Amino acid sequence: MSGSRPRVAPAGPGGALSRLRGGRRDSGDAARGAAAVLPRTEAELLALEAVRPEHVLGLSRVTENYLCRPEDNIYSIDFTKFKIRDLETGTVLFEIAKPSALEQEEDNDDGGEVDTSAGRFVRYQFTPAFLRLRTVGATVEFTVGDKPVSNFRMIERHYFRDRLLKNFDFDFGFCIPSSRNTCEHIYEFPQLSEDLIRLMVEHPYETRSDSFYFVDNKLVMHNKADYAYNGGQ
Repeated sequence: MSGSRPRVAPAGPGGALSRLRGGRRDSGDAARGAAAVLPRTEAELLALEAVRPEHVLGLSRVTENYLCRPEDNIYSIDFTKFKIRDLETGTVLFEIAKPSALEQEEDNDDGGEVDTSAGRFVRYQFTPAFLRLRTVGATVEFTVGDKPVSNFRMIERHYFRDRLLKNFDFDFGFCIPSSRNTCEHIYEFPQLSEDLIRLMVEHPYETRSDSFYFVDNKLVMHNKADYAYNGGQ
């Protein structure tokens, strides 16, 4: 799902970005970028010292493993709120906020093994109507630690089974240290055939995505998600 570089609003009080608005990067540019790299396998990327944007653009299927470790996020980038809305009607389709520090401490006190992938995977369930939406806005709020974050970029690749549906590519720009930032990514969805929509509805959670986050062209975060479109049935 391919996007264009967002416009960066002036810094708000305290230096945090007031707003980032992501448009759609020209699909021809995205295609040329993908064509500039050879196809890559997940095993090849896991063996690399540093994973870069051109590496993930060469993947032909969703990953089964995470391509970086949680501790690779040396910038302490932390996503705290997320909301999806239909831009045509303004209807909020999904909204979630990270638990407070106190709530997380209480969960940790419950004991048990720590899940190292916690916070890196999300499971969504939508109705079939979601697959016919044309434009969706995804608003994220995130904080960064005491290091400046330069050239913060997200590449998000969505697949049904082993078929790439679309590649999204957004630039967050520069984030100053210890800031709280908000941006809205605009997703323009491809027009899917009725046969493909039917298959995606009949096979929940076989639609999956990888979200790769880069700082200065080095992978620092990798999140995963899967999707069902049979809600309300």
